[in-house]
This record gives sequence, C-alpha cells and structure tokens, in this order.
Amino acid sequence: MPNTAVLMANSSTWQRILQNKFARFLLSAGTGFLVDILAFYFFDGFVFTQKTYTILGHVTSNHALSLIVSFSLGVLVNFLITRYLVFSESRLPFAQQLMRFGLVAFIGYFANLEVLKLFIRYLNFAPPVARITAALSLFLASYFIHKIFSFNLSLRNHAAKSN
Repeated sequence: MPNTAVLMANSSTWQRILQNKFARFLLSAGTGFLVDILAFYFFDGFVFTQKTYTILGHVTSNHALSLIVSFSLGVLVNFLITRYLVFSESRLPFAQQLMRFGLVAFIGYFANLEVLKLFIRYLNFAPPVARITAALSLFLASYFIHKIFSFNLSLRNHAAKSN
C-alpha cells in the first residue's frame, strides 16, 4: 500500500508546479508539441510519401506539407490550453487572442521551416529528429512573445506572479 505522506508530498509538489505560469506554459506547449510531432511523423511517413508535390503551381517537399498540417494542429491545441490554463487572466477577446496567437505561430512556422530545412538538408538529421530539434530551439522566445503580444500581459511583476 502506498505511503500516504509520500502521496500527499507528491500532490503538494504538483500543485506548486501547476501554480507556476511558466510550468503551465511548458505543459501547454509540450502538449501542442506532442500533437505536432506525432502528426508530423504520421503525415511525413504515411500520407505525403512523394518527395515533392505541386500545389497551385508551387513545388513543395513532403516535409514542408507535413509541417503545415502538424504545426497547425499543434498550434490549435497549444492556443486552447494556453488561453484557458496559462494566461486565463488576459482580458482580450477570444478572437483577438486567437488572431495574435495565430500571427505569432505563422511567423514561428517559417522560423521552424528554415531550421527544419537546415537540419535535414545540411546536417542530415532524420526528419522527425529535425522537427523536434527545430521546435525546441524556438521554445523560450515563444513564451515571452505569447505572454506579451498574444495575451497582452506585461512582464512587470512576472517573477512574482509566475512563482
């Protein structure tokens, strides 16, 4: 039978962690990231199986198409969790938050795409490994950009409120 004191201590630790805004953002981004990575692996490996596709006269790689779909799914999941569990004190209307979050994600998509290309084409990373590495390399900037821009929350009192 589990030790009750240990369970209570673990519960208390988890409660303290979940009170930390950055920890909640990490959980939110991690969940969106997991959706993104799993979707990328699925689409890159099983759906977009040709090396290139021509869409509206533009040739694009299977990796880029996979990234469009997976990134979009990850952003949607990340936005919803971030809105309701991380920056819930934001007073911006839902549509404005979504539009701002989407704009940051749109810019982030191109940053991810360029890093992804670099890792696959020049460093010969396997596409799933390149995708994970690209996303992790842009994570910290994402927190502050979303806090300030997407949810219109200042960095003033950041340390006091997130701890």
